[in-house]
Amino acid sequence: MFIPDEEYYFGLGAFETIAVENGVPQFLPQHYKRLKAALKFLSLDTDFSEIEEKARLALTQKEMQEGRKVLKITVSKENIFITTRANTYQKEDYEKGFFTAISNVRRNETSPFTYHKTLNYGDCIMEKRHAKEMGIQEPIFLNTRGEIAEGATTNVFFVKDGQIIAPPLCCGMLPGIIREYLYDAYTIEEQIILPEDIGEFDEMFLTNSLLGIMPVARLGSHTFSDMSAGRKLLRELSNSQCGFC
Repeated sequence: MFIPDEEYYFGLGAFETIAVENGVPQFLPQHYKRLKAALKFLSLDTDFSEIEEKARLALTQKEMQEGRKVLKITVSKENIFITTRANTYQKEDYEKGFFTAISNVRRNETSPFTYHKTLNYGDCIMEKRHAKEMGIQEPIFLNTRGEIAEGATTNVFFVKDGQIIAPPLCCGMLPGIIREYLYDAYTIEEQIILPEDIGEFDEMFLTNSLLGIMPVARLGSHTFSDMSAGRKLLRELSNSQCGFC
């Protein structure tokens, strides 16, 4: 039962979306770690064992045992919501790659909310909807300095001569779970990237917990003809975690 509280109404709650592959939640300890950090930032003293128990019960549901699913945990001061749904990313998405474009909305790298997964998520959702109307799968945010920061729901990576390159965290982004996986598993070079630098790179790909690693076919008017590194990384992620596509 929903209990009204200011944290829910004013975006001062936290949430996590977790990929579930044939009943197995992916990167669950990492999601719990990030959720705990967000709750601490928001000064929410929620009993975390209650969150874990509700998530465990949701994962035992019959419909969660097969296929690609999503477990979402939402927490405010008086509420813990657990919801489930299908993970709708398809094989064709990875074959075609995403179309992306620079958003007119800037990511505020000075705000602590940028670095936590909170219910203060309006910019991301509205820009995602606006992009969809134009045939764009993911809008890309610049920060207030005009540097590439992140996608509306993704972290951003580039590849040049086989080297994976990413904007540093200080550009303003949510520290993503798959981003953390890549940093642990590979050598990532950090670089401040401006929109005019895009032509220097061979590839671009996006990451988040639900899509895993998504090759990018186009950013604005620039087309990336090579997607081989992103696809190779996706295969390696799939082999290590049960699936993703």
